[in-house]
Amino acid sequence: MFYNYNDINLYYEKHGNSKKSIIILPGWGDTRKTFNYMINFLSNYFSVYIIDYPGFGNSNFPNFDLTIYDYSDLIHNFIKDLNIDNPILIGHSFGGRIITTLLGYYKYDYKNVIYIDSAGILPKKKLIKRLKIITYKLLKKLKFFLPKKYKDKWLNYLFKRFASTDYSNLSDNMKNTFKNIVNTDLTPYFKNINSKVLLIWGNNDLDTPISDARIMLKNITNSELVILDKAGHFSYLDYPILVNNIIYEEIKDEII
Repeated sequence: MFYNYNDINLYYEKHGNSKKSIIILPGWGDTRKTFNYMINFLSNYFSVYIIDYPGFGNSNFPNFDLTIYDYSDLIHNFIKDLNIDNPILIGHSFGGRIITTLLGYYKYDYKNVIYIDSAGILPKKKLIKRLKIITYKLLKKLKFFLPKKYKDKWLNYLFKRFASTDYSNLSDNMKNTFKNIVNTDLTPYFKNINSKVLLIWGNNDLDTPISDARIMLKNITNSELVILDKAGHFSYLDYPILVNNIIYEEIKDEII
């Protein structure tokens, strides 16, 4: 099914027919497919909605840049227009960014929230990464000493040399969107969250380290942390049965 909002044709699926709903918000670049096991389990008890973000899966990307606030507006209006009553929100990685913005910035009221290896805290740049950025900026300045016909070639070479493959393969609008998202620090919003929050985290997560979980635990008033030993950034795939059971125990009282 598709939901249209601001030139975005958002693909989504609904599984189950319970009066109580769950919305699963995947990570950046991810689609509904990695959540099949979770969906099949939870749809026995809830109506489960899952989406493909703009530019991924079956959803188109608009001809303009987006921010995390645009994504949050999109999800809020999706919930409102489909008349989904106070859903439980489950967000992995980038999906957690959306939830934090919904709850902490816009201060929408959703009762139960589950973060799985959530993003949203700006990482401290390691020395090697800082040196790489400095080198890239210095080399870019060499264009001023090159003949005009070589300037664009030089900049393209540097971009391909220093940019990650995932990033360099994005369209211009998606590149700008990606930069907007990863450069937005959501830490100040945690203190505004009043929902009941469960944090599920892999202790071997290298993308959003366990230290991020502890910052969220400290700043979100009504929060609890479950750490999964030897799990990485995709802890729900590392321990699918365990994560499903943890989620079920957290929200079983909501089953109608």
